[in-house]
Amino acid sequence: MASDRFLTLADVAEVLNISASQTYALVRNGDLEAIKVGGRGQWRVERDMLESYIARMYDQTRQFVAEHPYVDAEEPT
Repeated sequence: MASDRFLTLADVAEVLNISASQTYALVRNGDLEAIKVGGRGQWRVERDMLESYIARMYDQTRQFVAEHPYVDAEEPT
């Protein structure tokens, strides 16, 4: 359905479980691609862009975990 192609920043915030201001910051600093539409310049995020962002975050997290393994403080060295 065409209406499902684009999400508002509020929709994105809900999907990511973050605040609206955090979502706006992701868009404004270029981490999450979005477009401005309409006369009032409403931000919209294409669903595919959000899914790509989520996939990138999973990749970055995997890399971080690989580079910084968890070490249990209780475990003898």
